[in-house]
Amino acid sequence: MRARFHREGRGIFLVVLCLALSSLLLARPSSDWKALAPGMDLKYVTAKKPSPVGDSRIVILRMDPNLWQLEAAGISQTGESSGLTARDWSQRNKFSAAINAGMFATDYKTHLGYMGSSTHVNNNHQNAYQSIAAFEPKDSQSLPRFRIFDLDAPGIHFQDIQKNYTSALQNLRLVKRAGLNQWSQQDRKWSEAALGEDDAGRILFIYSRSPFSMHDLNNELLAAGIGLVAAQHLEGGPEAQLYLHAGDVEMELYGSYETSFKENDSNSSAWPVPNILGVRPRTPAAH
Repeated sequence: MRARFHREGRGIFLVVLCLALSSLLLARPSSDWKALAPGMDLKYVTAKKPSPVGDSRIVILRMDPNLWQLEAAGISQTGESSGLTARDWSQRNKFSAAINAGMFATDYKTHLGYMGSSTHVNNNHQNAYQSIAAFEPKDSQSLPRFRIFDLDAPGIHFQDIQKNYTSALQNLRLVKRAGLNQWSQQDRKWSEAALGEDDAGRILFIYSRSPFSMHDLNNELLAAGIGLVAAQHLEGGPEAQLYLHAGDVEMELYGSYETSFKENDSNSSAWPVPNILGVRPRTPAAH
């Protein structure tokens, strides 16, 4: 009897141990980031509430701003009369990745909202958009290298951001710090390119060809376990794009669907855009 009790007790212990380990594994968020380069990782998120179009897959490119330098570029700086695709902007500026800088005016050149750096100001005027991404601080020892600010948050002032950072980009807000969906539900949906910040201060390039309402996309991103704390809309529809060439991975992604403009998934090429946001590796001295 003692031998049988010993065997049964051991069996029960193993079952309990297996259940405990399974619970721990389930409780732990899955780490399916693919490392592309030091401080740069790629992840695919499949929406829990699928889009009616496409594969419902959202691409997240995550970068450590201490290792990757963010830079805005545009034709108002180069003097050209027409824009380039994200791929062409990247190859010209030696960016490892590039995404839309944001929406632009009917002159196909001027960014909507403030867009400026130490070397060039595309638009010096602040509009009503409540999200501003600031990067390249004048004092990187005391300020984060990248931060998305809410202009309606207590103690946040546009003039202070201009004073403390060499580059800033104002865009329509998607997610308010810390992790608040700012869009009510609506029927309109589109392919999306967005800029985000996670809870470690890392840069997130976010892209989805499958169209979502921004309310649903925000909810998907906030539930995806990527640590999203703030995000801003960059571009929607066929002009939304993301280009990446890092390590052995190269991809050129571009949108298609936009309610009341192009209500299908047929777009087969990247559209030229006048302004772009790109990243390149920091030089060792700049770390």
